[in-house]
Parts: sequence; C-alpha cells; structure tokens
Amino acid sequence: MSSFIVLRDRKRVTGPFLGGRAAGLEAEAFAPFEPRIEVEDVDHRGRADLLRDPEVVMGTPAMPTRLIEPLDGDDGAPDGVWGITAVRAHESQLTGTGATVAVLDTGIDHEHAAFEGVELVEEDFSGSGSGDRQGHGTHCAGTIFGRDLDGERIGIARGVSRALIGKVLGDQGGGSSEMVFRGIRWAVDNGASVISMSLGFDFPGLVKQRTDDGWPVDLATSNALEAYRGNLRMFDAIMAQVRAGEAFGAGTVIVAAAGNESRRDINAQYEIAASLPAAAEGVISVGAAGRSDDGLVVAPFSNTFPRIAAPGVDIKSAKAGGGTKVLSGTSMACPHVAGVAALWWEGARQAGLPATAQTVAAKTLATARAEVFGSDVDQADRGVGLVTAP
Repeated sequence: MSSFIVLRDRKRVTGPFLGGRAAGLEAEAFAPFEPRIEVEDVDHRGRADLLRDPEVVMGTPAMPTRLIEPLDGDDGAPDGVWGITAVRAHESQLTGTGATVAVLDTGIDHEHAAFEGVELVEEDFSGSGSGDRQGHGTHCAGTIFGRDLDGERIGIARGVSRALIGKVLGDQGGGSSEMVFRGIRWAVDNGASVISMSLGFDFPGLVKQRTDDGWPVDLATSNALEAYRGNLRMFDAIMAQVRAGEAFGAGTVIVAAAGNESRRDINAQYEIAASLPAAAEGVISVGAAGRSDDGLVVAPFSNTFPRIAAPGVDIKSAKAGGGTKVLSGTSMACPHVAGVAALWWEGARQAGLPATAQTVAAKTLATARAEVFGSDVDQADRGVGLVTAP
C-alpha cells in the first residue's frame, strides 16, 4: 500500500478535444471546473480502479518535497536590499494594490512588523500547525509585499493588502507533493492573482528513502522516476485547469524557484536543470542573479533553463521572530518576480489592458532586461533577462 494522489473533477469535460472518453461536445464543457485533490492508500489494483473512475483526471504516487535550501548570505554585504533597485521597483508608481498574493512555503510569522496591516489568510497543509518556525516562508513573503522596516524598504509590492499563506512544508522544511497540489488549488479557489513557490520535488530524497528501506538501487530509481513523471503530469493537469479557469475569471500567475543544485564555482559545466515545480508547463521559473564589476551574473548555484532571472544573492528580508536576515538562493529570486507580477496586475488595470494572468505573465516576461548581464552570461542560465517593474 502507498499514498496515491488523485485529481478529480465533477464537471470534467467529456469532449474529445480535451481527451475525454465520450464523443461529442456537452453543455458541461462550458461550466467552470470543480476540481478536488484526494489522497488514498492503495495497492496497484486499487490504483487501476481509481483511474477508471470517469471523474478522475489524473493520478500519481506521492513524492517528497522540500524547500529550496537557501545559502547564508553576507550580513555585512553592502546594500542587502539591492534587489529593489535592480528590478526598478523604486522607480515604479505601482504598489500591487488589488492583487492577492499566495505564498506556498513554510508559513509566515504573522506578528512580524513587515506584515502590519496585511490581511494574512493562513491554511496549514503540512499538519505541523500554522506559523513559520523555519523562517523560509517569512523571508520570501517579506520580499514580495513586506512593509518598510526601520526606514528600509524590503518589499516589492507594498500595496498588497491580502495574502494567502499556504503552509505546504513542515517545520523541518519537508512535505509531500499532495500538500503542494492542495495548496495550489486552495490558492486559486481563493482568488490568488500570483502564487509564489520556492520549493522543489525531491527526486534524490525519494531514491534514498527507498534504498534506506532496503530496495535495490535500480528498483528504487525506477520507482522514483515513475513518481516524478506522474507528478509532472499531475502538475501539468492542474496547470491546464488553472488556465481553463481564466475563461470564468482573471486567472493566476504561478512563479517558482528554479533550484540551487548547480555548482559552477566547482566546474563551469556543473549545471543542473530546473526541476519541478519550476519545470512544469505554464510556470514562470526563476533563476538567481548576483552582482559583479562587469554587470549582473548568474549565481553559481542557480539551476539552468529558467524563464527569467531576479536578484538572489545577499538578499535582506524579514526574519521569523523579528528583524531581518540576509540569504541567497533562487528562493530569494522567486519572490522578486512574484512581487513584480503583483505590480503588473495593478498596471494592467490602469492601462486598460485585460487584467488576466495571461496579460500579466506576458508583460512580466516581455519587459525583462538582458543587457544588464555580462556578455559572457549564457541565455540558458538567465532566461529572457532580469525581471523589471512596470
């Protein structure tokens, strides 16, 4: 018996154009989706029975998730909030007013001064209780919408007045893919304009878990690969539903950190590609940029093939328990993009553009600047360029 994640939809489209089983177009094709995510402990026969259910869109074995572990930044580094000016948020007249931001992470320190006046809607999917005892989620949220601390600006979109805080990682920074999927659906159902995720699906961790349980290495690897493939398809199915939902609402922009597994400081060719959830279809994946005398560079730890880059080295933001802390990682870059996306939601409305996720995502990517990077920086490492505020 093992945990099996099932995505159901009561109003599942049955027309052949979306891969349904029945021929012909039914009236239900024009109704909003009513998806829900369930987890059941089943064996292989039970999985087959579940997948025959006409309400079931997708099913996959659960796999472990973990926060994208940040690196300690240099507390003595000059200008720890350099990301604000690098993305030109200080020049923008927009504040993100009207945008609802969701942070799916380790929770938040809701008593921190950086979040004063923000309506924080918290939901615990991890089973470890609300609140942030790890600190990762608080730091990320601070960069997105944190208020000024002691006269210093840490947040990109300081006009955000409502935030959805989904705790999808426990107090030790770990969780399961089911928590992430449920968190995304919860955020979308509660009107998130932007979802920020600085976490990853732990393929190596699952292999180790299986081998520690006595599985042969080849079997453990094959099992983990099956789970990874299934979770990618599940993520794509959920993203397809999110995009389809734009026909009935504004939609949601989903942003995810590319990961910190590359080691360019050891070998220039030691590059790891962005993984789930950043690698999923429709997600804006974010790489980390740092400063140099010759312009911006890609951080040595930043995974390759992101869609866009953002400041991610020596970033100062809110610290759980009070005050600030300096950290580095694509985890720190991701909230810069989420914050700028929140600004674009407000900007689209003011400019008379369609205020939809498609518009905001397109503007966020199209206005990125590549010229701020050194000439030797590979496009595969920095994507379309540095995210830039409207």
